[in-house]
Amino acid sequence: MVSAVTGANGFVGSHLVDDLLEKGDEVRCITRKSSNLRWLENKPVKIYDCGLFDIDGLKEALKDVDILYHVAGVVKAKNEEGYFNGNVETTKNLLEVLLEINPNIKRVVIVSSQTAAGPSTAGEVCTEETEPHPITTYGRSKLAQEKLALSYSEKLPITIIRPPAVFGERDTEIYLFFKTYQKGLMSLVGFDNKEVSLIYVKDVVRGIHLAANSQKAVSQIYFISSKEYYTWPQIGEVLKKVFGKKAVTLRLPHSLIYSIAAVAQFFSMFSSKAATLNIEKARDFVQTYWTCDISKAERELGYRQEYSLDEGLKRTIDWYLAEKWL
Repeated sequence: MVSAVTGANGFVGSHLVDDLLEKGDEVRCITRKSSNLRWLENKPVKIYDCGLFDIDGLKEALKDVDILYHVAGVVKAKNEEGYFNGNVETTKNLLEVLLEINPNIKRVVIVSSQTAAGPSTAGEVCTEETEPHPITTYGRSKLAQEKLALSYSEKLPITIIRPPAVFGERDTEIYLFFKTYQKGLMSLVGFDNKEVSLIYVKDVVRGIHLAANSQKAVSQIYFISSKEYYTWPQIGEVLKKVFGKKAVTLRLPHSLIYSIAAVAQFFSMFSSKAATLNIEKARDFVQTYWTCDISKAERELGYRQEYSLDEGLKRTIDWYLAEKWL
């Protein structure tokens, strides 16, 4: 099997590459010339550093590919155009190139996000049938990506995956939460017990692969997530066992989160880089429920969460310690 992976140098993408190599695939990695390739070094992959706007480069990378895994995306940008260029226009480029040079591709898997569906409402878990209600520009751009991809479904075999928050080795986002905990502080947003779906990266990768190889998955959307929903204090209890110590819990009012985000967003105006925390990201953080249901993936793909929260967190933190990130 010849597989192409966009965003192959990133957190989820690099784990997917490892999984495909273990399964014996020939793997083509589509990256940018400026990409950090540390997770791809010394691996038997072919690098195409054309990015997602070089049409001629994409034609070369996607020629004779059996499965395209589109993992790359823009998670932070300074304006709406940045999100939609990075998530929608890039997807359109890939699909147009496939129609021209590889219309008989076996599958195109688009890795979207739970943010395309939006948060759970009044404690009701999001399913694939839930009317999408994204609350950020990023979420709206991922929903637009999904709609664009499905508009090609009569010409190309499209499958869409919606993961929630993903943690694991190589991650640099949730890692900051672990780093703060190790220093003795567990910061929680708000005074309510927020409930989230959270998934270990190897489970996400396995779900992506199952969807790519299931005929039932053509033209379908799937949440690939944990079976259970977690609260942050519950996650803190697991971290206490893994680190062997308890951190002091500090609850931050929603108003403070918005204030910090507003300051960060203001100063990003004077930088070439987008702020990691902005007002829209704060809106994500203050939601009470970010939960999704995986019944459809279980029923149609045979997907199961194999790693418990305890096991996934231990593997992740052991890796951070070994790599001296912690």
